[in-house]
This record gives sequence, C-alpha cells and structure tokens, in this order.
Amino acid sequence: MSDHAVLHVKGRVLVGPEDVRDELWVVGGRVCYDRPAGARDVRTVEGWALPGLVDAHCHVGLGAHGPVDADTAEKQALTDREAGTLLIRDAGSPSDTRWVDDRDDLPKIIRAGRHIARTRRYMRNYAHEIEPDELVAYVAQEARRGDGWVKLVGDWIDRDLGDLSACWPREAVQAAIAEAHRLGARVTAHCFAESSLRDLVEAGIDCIEHATGLTEDLIPLFAERGVAIVPTLVNIATFPQLAAGGETKYPRWSAHMRRLHERRYDTVRGAYDAGVPVYVGTDAGGSLAHGLVAGEVAELVTAGIPPVAALSATSWGARAWLGRPGLEEGAPADLVVYESDPRADVRVLAAPRRVVLNGAVVE
Repeated sequence: MSDHAVLHVKGRVLVGPEDVRDELWVVGGRVCYDRPAGARDVRTVEGWALPGLVDAHCHVGLGAHGPVDADTAEKQALTDREAGTLLIRDAGSPSDTRWVDDRDDLPKIIRAGRHIARTRRYMRNYAHEIEPDELVAYVAQEARRGDGWVKLVGDWIDRDLGDLSACWPREAVQAAIAEAHRLGARVTAHCFAESSLRDLVEAGIDCIEHATGLTEDLIPLFAERGVAIVPTLVNIATFPQLAAGGETKYPRWSAHMRRLHERRYDTVRGAYDAGVPVYVGTDAGGSLAHGLVAGEVAELVTAGIPPVAALSATSWGARAWLGRPGLEEGAPADLVVYESDPRADVRVLAAPRRVVLNGAVVE
C-alpha cells in the first residue's frame, strides 16, 4: 500500500466492554477515530473488532526439552498470531527472543527472563536451578534481563516426600520479591499446590500462575492484596494424564494432582467471585501447543466467569494490567476482527476473520 493508504475497520469496534464504536481508521499503523483528510487507497474490513488478544502465560522459545532454535520459536509466535494473540507475557524462557522485537509481523512480547527454580525441583533445561541463599541475586539478574517481570517456581514435586511442596523458605522469597520491586519488576510464581501460597502472597508477590491450590481461607488474602491469578485451565486439563503417568512411583502426588484437577472450576469461580483479578494464559510452549487462547477463554466461561469478564481477561483488562494500550486513539493498531459479537458467544474467538498487527492486515 502507498504512504497515503489507510485501513477502515467498519462494523462494531469494542474499545471497551461498554465503549462500542461504529468504525476506526488505521493511519501510519495507529488507531484514529476521525476519517483522515485526503485518504485514498482505503481498504475496508468489516466485523466486530477487539484489541489484539493477550496470552499472559506463554513460552516462546521453549520446547519440551528446553530452549528451541529461532525457526521453531518463530513458528510458535506465528501460531499465536494466527489465533489473534498479539501480546504475550512470556512467563519464563531459557531462549533469547529479543530478535522478535525487531519484527513488525510478530506478536509483542513482555518477558519474565528465565524461570528460577530450586535445585532438581523443576523440568530439566528450563530454569536456573539454585539454592535459597542465591535467590535474591538471581531475581535481580532476571529483573534486569526481563521486561518488568520475574518468574519463580514456587512449588514442585519433592521426591523424598512424594508430593508437591514449597520450594523456598519465606525469608528467601520475601527478600527476593523486595529486591525485584526495588528494581521495578513484578514477580509471579508457578504454583500448583496449597503449601506455598500464603508465604508468597504475604511476601508481596504480584501474581500466581495456575493457582490450583487456592482454598477458601486463602482467597480473601489474594483479594485483599490484589494478587492476580492466571489459571491456565487448558494446561490443568492435562493433570489426569500426568497423574496416571506418576501413579506407580508417586501415588501421593498423583492423588493430589487429581484432586486439584477435580476442583479447578470451583477454584477459579471462587477467586473471581471474591474479586481476585483473573487473566487468560495458556502455558503454551514446553509440551503444550501454541494458539490456544480461544480455548482458555472458553474454559474461564465454563468455570462460571461471565463472558464479558472472560473477554476482558484477554483484551481490555489484560492489556491495562500489563501496561499496554488497547484501541485508544493513537495506540498501535493491533486488533482482531470477528464475524459476530464475542460478548454474546466467546467461541467466536476461535475463528478470527482478520488479524491486524501494527496496522497491517495479516494475510
């Protein structure tokens, strides 16, 4: 298209859950709500437009056995883009994906550096594996490497115990979180079980991933402190399979994983009802496929979260939480257009009509 070419998005533009406009214009890659003077070479796209979707727990550059090459990472990012995911919070990756920032055709990434785990208490080749006396130093290192986030592994299977248990003493996480905050970074943690949650929240953590261990006595604490959760229900769906694989060696762990799975929807709905912020994340990467954001939104609705709130968790609300714009005047034109109103049926998210990234229609 020429320098004067513009994109006209016509139909319904969901700037916010209640802020619905009839059209927007894309000029110079940015959102405009007034028809530009002298516009020509106008391309029109019709439908229901949302801000580019957010996957707040995604691992570009990570495979089942650790870091992947750039070609594989590119395919992961492109798969997410085709699904309408245009903003990713990469919740831990051993790969250097800074080269993605130079590509206007790939989703924008907010990085949390590399996972920080206890020695022999996480998946091999994923994390820095350290002891508690090193935690503050490694958190500081990843805070400087990331984009305002740090990722801890809060619990994992303890082979001696035969079950999930907390990885860090409270004093260690309290000092580490304080250091991250001093450096301007927020902290999140992988947590399946119940045992690590109170210490992490009372130590000042900002977010918990998965949060399957949330109990009725802990939910008010999360709500009071404003600690967000990213449930990754499409990942939690794999718990029965994982439990079956570990039944012989770790029967206590297997039974625990099944219990966490069985109550997953009640856990998420209880947190939402109490006012805990809930956001969409798929845990793509590792062993899980990319491009699952629509499925995760549908899972939140299945759990009992109202459709508009589930949409916000991957669009308006998620972008505000991560400090990135939606479809405000002058914002980068990252949007997805659908056949019908996603507020009426979130399943429409699985079939984007058009994806627009940095003002360009993805063909």
